[in-house]
Amino acid sequence: MKRTILGGILLANVAISARAASCESLSSLALPKTKITLAQSVAPGKFVLPDHPWPKLFNVDSAKLPAFCRVAAEAMPTSDSHIKFEVWMPSSGWNGKFHGTGNGIWSGEIWYSALARALVGGYATANTDTGHEGPIDDGSFALNHPERVVDFGYRAVHEMTVHAKAIVAAFYRRAPRYSYWYGCSSGGRQGLKEAQQFPFDYDGILAGAPGALSTHLQASTIPIKTRHVLVLHITSRPASISCFTMRCSPLATRQTV
Repeated sequence: MKRTILGGILLANVAISARAASCESLSSLALPKTKITLAQSVAPGKFVLPDHPWPKLFNVDSAKLPAFCRVAAEAMPTSDSHIKFEVWMPSSGWNGKFHGTGNGIWSGEIWYSALARALVGGYATANTDTGHEGPIDDGSFALNHPERVVDFGYRAVHEMTVHAKAIVAAFYRRAPRYSYWYGCSSGGRQGLKEAQQFPFDYDGILAGAPGALSTHLQASTIPIKTRHVLVLHITSRPASISCFTMRCSPLATRQTV
């Protein structure tokens, strides 16, 4: 009985692969207010991490990646929106599911490590830069750009999800059976926002350590960052001073705890 079931699964995978469109043909796929900038077949272990002017938080072990179809796209739901996202789809062995992935803090780049983990698990997967480029600790993109704030807040993830599912359906000739979301920190907040505002995007959401209530959360960091700046100012003076609290005076000559 087990052999029969296993044989059926293998035949189904072969049939899906045989019906799949070529990866490169997806470059001409028409999506609303979205342009596909790359549709590329990647051989096993041959993915090269793109260069960025800011440091990477996570590295990707390309040697562990199977063959996959890599699609990069940019959604422009408003005149000031530039939501970049990527969709990775296994060339064979797709488990029939879509896996949306989150990122952290202010985002600002596609998190390839999240894509890699999902791909190795057999998922078709996607990630977005949430509508801007920059280091994860830089929120300057929001200044005088209200639409980009909306993109970061929720629209980018929704746009990515809708278009990614369309790309997956075009590649495999059928839609995903189930769609799941996983993210931590900002990714957790993104998951909660998806559940709240777009409940039909995902069948299941795992929102880890969500950075929710963003206005309150960011306001709460002001005294912490002020303290950090003061400590840096004090410790940069000629005298050797270690300060751990705001009680430490710039004129102090001893450690205060």
